[in-house]
Amino acid sequence: MTTRRLYYDNAFEKEFTARVMHCEVLPPDLNAGITGTVWGLLLDRTAFYPTSGGQPNDLGKIGDANVLDVRDEGEEILHLVDRKPSDPDVNGCVNWPRRFDHMQQHTGQHLLSAMFHERFGLPTVSFHLGTEICTIDVQGPEPTDQILEGAERAANQIIFEDRPVNVRYGTADQLSQLGVRKEVERKGILRAIEIEGADLQPCGGTHVKSTGQIGLVLVRRCSKVRQDWRVEFVCGGRAERIARHDFELLREAAEKLGSAPEDLVSAASRALAERDTNFKMARALQERLAEAEAALALQTTTHGAKGSRVFSRIFDGVSADYLGFFATAFAKSEKAIALLGTIADGHLLFAQHPSAGRDMNALLRQVLEKVGGKGGGTRDFARGRLPDGASTEQALSLAKEMLS
Repeated sequence: MTTRRLYYDNAFEKEFTARVMHCEVLPPDLNAGITGTVWGLLLDRTAFYPTSGGQPNDLGKIGDANVLDVRDEGEEILHLVDRKPSDPDVNGCVNWPRRFDHMQQHTGQHLLSAMFHERFGLPTVSFHLGTEICTIDVQGPEPTDQILEGAERAANQIIFEDRPVNVRYGTADQLSQLGVRKEVERKGILRAIEIEGADLQPCGGTHVKSTGQIGLVLVRRCSKVRQDWRVEFVCGGRAERIARHDFELLREAAEKLGSAPEDLVSAASRALAERDTNFKMARALQERLAEAEAALALQTTTHGAKGSRVFSRIFDGVSADYLGFFATAFAKSEKAIALLGTIADGHLLFAQHPSAGRDMNALLRQVLEKVGGKGGGTRDFARGRLPDGASTEQALSLAKEMLS
């Protein structure tokens, strides 16, 4: 049988009546997030749109049953519901907020793609309508900020003009003569969406009646995806929500930096400059403190086996960088070996003056084989990380024992 697709001619039909032509029990579909038993219904007519062409399926009700998924099976449309209808004659009700949101996004995509193509020679090669963000992949050179803004501005100008959006039918040749944006090779009668004076594109999706119903197109960002460029955008109600969310983030960030929203960039630049300055100062102070502590440690460290001077210490409240500063300063002395660690995060650092004649990398590997963890380095300088900082003392004890 062939399911009559009511949304082809009237995407605003929210409720409809239909007859169940076939009903069967289907197993769970974990890939689709369906974990329980479902029923598959074939109706003689439907207003439910199936997943197709980058647009997700509709949801809603068929009788008392919840529609979980809608799938295009060629000539037929399969409705997955959570219970069997009690009567073959059913009433269908489309989840309208979801449907209208998809209509805004999809029509906005047609318009935005047309502007990228017409104004900047960037054809769209794919479209995805996500739950939060929509994307198109365009082909060609990287769209600059000026191109992104230009396409957005051109699309919104047509939205503000509230041009009609019409459904047209014709063969591929007929649509080609009318100036279709992207030709297709399918035979027979095709359905196309026309935005008056702006775009004509073959499409089986649901669309608004006029561009004003799109509300607004808001381009978010652009990134490289393989050989193409992925443009993120939102339309209509999504654009309103995201614009409000963006402003709240902007306002909150400005308040934290003690500036007006319009001065946020300069305030952030000052904060970053101050951070970098303070970071450099703190790093320099850490290095000087580490050198001073290393000098004190050298004074109290006696010569051991083979004349080496082994110093072992567990640090608390210092960074891994501090271990590096300390080890570098300590290992400048003849025969010096530093075995260092932290309890908080389980860092290990083994360092030596080359004259000590040991292999710090091999020593670290032997210790990690016994206590766990990962690490590596050179003969004179090796770093490791333990899975548990509580093992630091054991690790340093093992290292001292292996050196004796």
